[in-house]
Amino acid sequence: MAKRNTIEVQGTVVTVQHRSDDDYISLTDIAKHKEPDRSDIVIQNWMRNRNTVEFLGIWEQLNNPVFKPIEFEGFKNRAGLNSFVLTPRQWIDATNAIGMVSRSGRYGGTFAHKDIAFEFASWISVEFKLYLIKEFQRLKDDENRRLSLAWNLNRTLSKLNYRIHTDAIKLHLIPDEVTAAQAAVTYANEADLLNVALFGETAREWRDGNPQAEGNMRDHATVEQLLVLANIESMNAELIHMGLTQGERLRRLNEIAIRQMRVLTSTNVTKKLKQDR
Repeated sequence: MAKRNTIEVQGTVVTVQHRSDDDYISLTDIAKHKEPDRSDIVIQNWMRNRNTVEFLGIWEQLNNPVFKPIEFEGFKNRAGLNSFVLTPRQWIDATNAIGMVSRSGRYGGTFAHKDIAFEFASWISVEFKLYLIKEFQRLKDDENRRLSLAWNLNRTLSKLNYRIHTDAIKLHLIPDEVTAAQAAVTYANEADLLNVALFGETAREWRDGNPQAEGNMRDHATVEQLLVLANIESMNAELIHMGLTQGERLRRLNEIAIRQMRVLTSTNVTKKLKQDR
C-alpha cells in the first residue's frame, strides 16, 4: 500500500500518497472543497474541458513511455462537445495513463500526480491552489526533517559502535609493539570487512566506482543501511572477542546484514513506521 498522509487546506482534509517515487494528491478530496457530495461529478466536468485533456495528454507524453497518443487524440478531438463525457477510469484504461489513479473502496477515490493535482486545484480556485501548494510543501519539509534526524541518529550510533569495534580490534587482533601504520592497516581491513558484509564492496572499490561522489560510501548510505551498520559493528566486536576468523566473521555478518535489511525495507515495517507517526 502506498504511504499516506493528510494535509488540511482551507478546512478541507486532502490525502497525499507517495507511490512510485513520487507524490499523488487526492482529486476527490480537492473536489469536495467545491461540492462535498458530488466530487465525482466535479472531476468529470473538469475532464470534459479541452484544455484539461490537452494538459493531461502533454503530461503523459513527457512522463509516460507507454502512453497511447492515438487514443489521446480521439479524446482531444471530441473534448468540449456537449455530448463528450470523460471519467478518470476511462482516461486511464484507454490511454495507459500513469498520471492518475482511480480506485474504489475504503481508501479509494481519484488521485493524480502533484503536477496534475495542482492544475485541478487551480480550476477549483486559484486561492485554494496556493494554499494547497503551501501545505504540501510544509508536509514535504517535515518529512525531509524527520528523515534527516533519523539519518543523523543512525550515523551517530554507527560512530559510537565503531569505538567498541576498534577497541576489540586493538585488544585481540593487534599484537604488541607494532607501528601506527601497521595498526592502521588492521583497522582498515576490519572496516572493509563490514563494508563488504553490508555494501558488497570495499571502500576502495566504491571510490573507484564513484569518482565524482563526495565523502565516503557510508556518507551515501540510507537510514536502514546505517542502522544495520551500527548493529554489525557491535556484533563483529563480539565475534572478535570469541576468536572467530575473519572469514567466518564475514560470512556471519553478511547473513545478519541481509536478514536485517530485508526486515527494515519490508512493506510491513514501512507500514508500522507510518502508523507510529
